[in-house]
Amino acid sequence: MPSDLTPFDRAPSTAAGERLVVTLFAGMAEIVGARHVEIEWQGGTVADLRRDMVANRPAIGPLLARSAVAVAGRYAADDRPIAAGAEVAIIPPVSGG
Repeated sequence: MPSDLTPFDRAPSTAAGERLVVTLFAGMAEIVGARHVEIEWQGGTVADLRRDMVANRPAIGPLLARSAVAVAGRYAADDRPIAAGAEVAIIPPVSGG
């Protein structure tokens, strides 16, 4: 079962307000090995976050491309801005029957 933040996932200390904690679910958390990743964040859009996540963890690329991103509890389009410190979650697609 994935753990909380690991030392590998902690970004170096930066000035206040320049960090983003991203919550991961299901297969995404399994691939990364953690339920949360903390990254350095200067601000940007959902698309920027997707690019940063894939650049640092290429193995998540195919699943991330099909996943939804929620900002502040609401699904967000790729052009939605994300401020440092925002509540962000990546939700992979769910298969059902």
